[in-house]
Amino acid sequence: MIGKRLQNVRKKLQLSQEDISTQIGISYRAYSSYEREDRKPSIDFLELLVTKFNINLNFLIAGVGEMFIKKEPAGFREEIKQAFRDMIASGELSKDDFK
Repeated sequence: MIGKRLQNVRKKLQLSQEDISTQIGISYRAYSSYEREDRKPSIDFLELLVTKFNINLNFLIAGVGEMFIKKEPAGFREEIKQAFRDMIASGELSKDDFK
């Protein structure tokens, strides 16, 4: 089943087996064998794939959850910090609320 999920992810990314293998630094034959389920993917391979393409590991291994992990938009953390500062400055929140 992981082979089918690897194939689905690759197609969603609009990459060929050669493209994806090149981008994560493994041979085409190795990647192809994972999709065909001739070989089980190593933890190192899965970590590379997850890190490079922001894939949900739970989806890859068990088929659970969304295919990709949603990333925070650029500047999101700073916006949240500023919102807290503004709420503290206006009296809506107190620093004591965080103890």
